[in-house]
Amino acid sequence: MSEDVTAQARAEKCAALMMDKDAASRGLGMHLDRVAPGMATLSMQVTPEMLNGHGICHGGYIFTLADSAFAFACNTYNQLTVAHQNQITYLAPGKAGDRLTATALEVARIGRSGTYDVTVSNSAGTMIALFRGLSRTIKGQHFPENGDPA
Repeated sequence: MSEDVTAQARAEKCAALMMDKDAASRGLGMHLDRVAPGMATLSMQVTPEMLNGHGICHGGYIFTLADSAFAFACNTYNQLTVAHQNQITYLAPGKAGDRLTATALEVARIGRSGTYDVTVSNSAGTMIALFRGLSRTIKGQHFPENGDPA
């Protein structure tokens, strides 16, 4: 098995294990569309319950979608990784019925620290938010590998 296939299989296994335990993402109807080493795409339908007092998608739901994509992307290496710092810039509103898609891409991963950029787009492909996540690897793995305990 080539290293690329091994890395892809590792990313997919980590994502499946995480999604199985991620009641928050599943509860909001998030779907893992794609995962690869250092990358993840999640999508979510904006429901009426997600609208704020202006009739647009509450920013917290957009942030949660971006944060979940970030989490899946930075956990693709079978090392437990958590958020260290996040920020988001809202560019346009999400609307009822929109399918929002968050794509997280690794910018840098050095030692225990990682930087990931996430774009959130609506059904029409319009970018509605930019998110930057800083990650920190902690002790542990998602599954035992190479004789290491989980």
